Amino acid sequence: MKKGVLRPGHIQLRVLNMAQALEHYINLLGLIETDRDEQGRVYLKAWTEVEKFSVVLVEADEPGMDFMAYKVIDEATLECLEADLLAYGCTVRRMPAGDLKGCGRRVQFDLPSGHVFELYADKDYTGKWGVSDFNPEAWPRGLKGMRAVRFDHCLLYGGELQATYDLLVDVLGFYLAEQVVDDQGTRIAQFMSLATKAHDVAFIQHAEPGRLHHVSFYLETWDDVLRAADLISMTNSSLDIGPTRHGLTHGKTVYFFDPSGNRNEVFAGGDYNYPDHKPQTWSADELGKAIFYHDRALNERFLTVLT
Repeated sequence: MKKGVLRPGHIQLRVLNMAQALEHYINLLGLIETDRDEQGRVYLKAWTEVEKFSVVLVEADEPGMDFMAYKVIDEATLECLEADLLAYGCTVRRMPAGDLKGCGRRVQFDLPSGHVFELYADKDYTGKWGVSDFNPEAWPRGLKGMRAVRFDHCLLYGGELQATYDLLVDVLGFYLAEQVVDDQGTRIAQFMSLATKAHDVAFIQHAEPGRLHHVSFYLETWDDVLRAADLISMTNSSLDIGPTRHGLTHGKTVYFFDPSGNRNEVFAGGDYNYPDHKPQTWSADELGKAIFYHDRALNERFLTVLT
């Protein structure tokens, strides 16, 4: 049942060296810097995104994700969902307006998987970068690198997948788009959506809570994915795997690492869903094909390197 949660809004990533991180996220990935704050955080967005930022970088001693945020439809919805989270038994932290520059108040809470999510209703509306809202051109000139279109989703590793599923579905209105089950029928991977995308977040069962596998950005075409792979090689960036195709979601993809070790993905295409669709199911013995459709095998780095 729809609860008024619209889409992924932003992610805060920890990086070890800000200058190196900005070289990666701006000049390679193609995000646009929109602001900085007194804490040293840098705010970035992809060119089609209409809000002020979707990625916040903060310098820290270890890489990883601090939190992932979702936009809700209005303040009344935020108040209702805050009450629902409290009633569900979640510990809620109220983050004041302006704590993130240009963002209204946020409702932050912990998932059973060990990750921190937050909800917000208001953020500065800046429009698409380099393109007018009136008689807009097809795309702006001056885009860099891979020309990322939008921040799309994260894949997160942690425990308590069923409890995490229940919270996302019952309180926030997600639905299950795709899953992997073991030979006992237990779900070990879940791909959750809010609207028509293949997924807005995904989780894989893991003994250690609160880990980030990758943060993903959307590109328009398979040719853009191939071009992204060329740029990874041209810049001697750390390639993980690809370009290839997923079995899960059927997206065309390439994985690589930022200088701090956070895994990035850029992808194009993929399935669409509606909430009345039944979830697609893969068996664990076909996990290699589910993740990398062509090779039908997983490399050890893809399974074990997390931040």
